[in-house]
Amino acid sequence: MNHQLLLIQRRDNVCTLTLNRPQKKNSLSLELVEMLGSTLKKLADNNEVRTLVLRGAGDVAFCSGFDIGSLPTQSKGDANQRLKSLDQVEMLCQHLVNFPYPVIAMLNGLAFGLGCELAVCCDIRIGAEDIRIGMPPAKLGMVYPWMGLQRFIQRIGLQSTKEMFFTGRTYSGTRIQTLGLVDYLVPRSDLEEFTTEMALEIAGNAPLALKGIKKVIHMLMQANRLDNNQSNEAQKIFRSALASEDMQEGQAAFLEKRKPRFKGK
Repeated sequence: MNHQLLLIQRRDNVCTLTLNRPQKKNSLSLELVEMLGSTLKKLADNNEVRTLVLRGAGDVAFCSGFDIGSLPTQSKGDANQRLKSLDQVEMLCQHLVNFPYPVIAMLNGLAFGLGCELAVCCDIRIGAEDIRIGMPPAKLGMVYPWMGLQRFIQRIGLQSTKEMFFTGRTYSGTRIQTLGLVDYLVPRSDLEEFTTEMALEIAGNAPLALKGIKKVIHMLMQANRLDNNQSNEAQKIFRSALASEDMQEGQAAFLEKRKPRFKGK
């Protein structure tokens, strides 16, 4: 396995994952899908990684989508293999959505198809002003998997999802932000610094609070209203953070006008 397909960089409590296929516009081969998914799973168990940044190598692409050239297209058996591959892609998206700490997509270039969905799976999306984004399945004769469509509706709303998927357009400029596809558009020269500063700021907050807030938000996104079990779990998370050492440290640091030293306890 070529481990250079995915670059991993650590700075304090921030981990940056770089899709490293610039010659293929950072498209996702099956090998890279598996590698990224397994890496996310390992990092999820590491409480030292408190913010994750996902980006593409180079300045052209964040991710141009799934590398369909790696999939067969002819026989019935090939079709079954394609379905199996889609299961792996969905698993990757779930690993990204369910990552316990905040995830930032640094959109350093174009994001199409699965590349666009990867960005939507992230909690915060920061893009360079000159990027292009699109969802072309309707132009390819494809009905997008329902779980992916649901993800878009949850993140950018029903109307934006309808426009994107019905037209198959490529978007640029402020329209990307209007649709809800990015939270920030910044000059390309400022993109990396802007993203790094936000990632470090988030990672400097209380680990239990970050995990708890993200988990409850995720629960709320799955339903308009929490059932009894979910409500009890949300209350448990809230009470655990309230009684934590980090909560005491945060209050003390605020009163003493210093930077808190959180331990995740």
